[in-house]
Amino acid sequence: MRIVSLVPSLTELLCELGLRRHLVGRTGFCIHPRDAVRDVPKVGGTKDVDLERLRALKPTHVVVNVDENEKPTVERIAELGPEIVVTHPITVDDNLALIESFGERFEAREAASRLADRQRDALRRLRTRRFAPVDALYLIWKDPWMSVGCDTFIAHMLAAASMRSVIAQAEPRYPEIGDPSVDARGARVVLLSTEPYRFLDRHRASLQRAAGARSPLFAMIDGEMTSWYGARAIDGLNYLIGYRDALDRALDASRATGEERG
Repeated sequence: MRIVSLVPSLTELLCELGLRRHLVGRTGFCIHPRDAVRDVPKVGGTKDVDLERLRALKPTHVVVNVDENEKPTVERIAELGPEIVVTHPITVDDNLALIESFGERFEAREAASRLADRQRDALRRLRTRRFAPVDALYLIWKDPWMSVGCDTFIAHMLAAASMRSVIAQAEPRYPEIGDPSVDARGARVVLLSTEPYRFLDRHRASLQRAAGARSPLFAMIDGEMTSWYGARAIDGLNYLIGYRDALDRALDASRATGEERG
């Protein structure tokens, strides 16, 4: 097998499954695991694939994702002859199915079974916590401001930790929104993701100041832990346990401060 992966999280999954020796190409955004992928040739980005470079690698399989890779590009890659492995996980359980399907397709069943067991254990630990529901607005971009809809992997990861997206079901999966410091859609917390836009604490602090005293809490969140599929999603489920503990403490402190000001 000669595999080119055009999906960062699935490049990592392939390595976790022991398939690094079959990985012959990746995008410039495929950065994990760093030591393993350092010498794997790049074929451009997730949206701007260098088709000639990809052709030269003579892949037997090309791994793509519905959200990350553009359909016309994938169709042109298919004309080159490799098997196109299309992925589109939406729910946390879809990630489990994704891991198991990669195990079958790429003959890495034992490694996939171990990863699947790790996900089941992580999800079990998260669900036993029974966190109180919190309405959240998750930001992925600035200029324009963009969020995530309910029918996305990110929203389902957040929901596993009882953080409910305030984006209506009827809205696009990745809608443009107004300034969240003015209208946070009724969210109790606005989450600023570290990717794909690299929100920093200065962005959070600026929004919090602009929103004023009686406002939602603006908080940073690790985008890789909430949006990446495969093995990283398992780490993400464990991450969300500690994140909710810290978030609940911050919400309690914010509520107390607001009451004092009131």
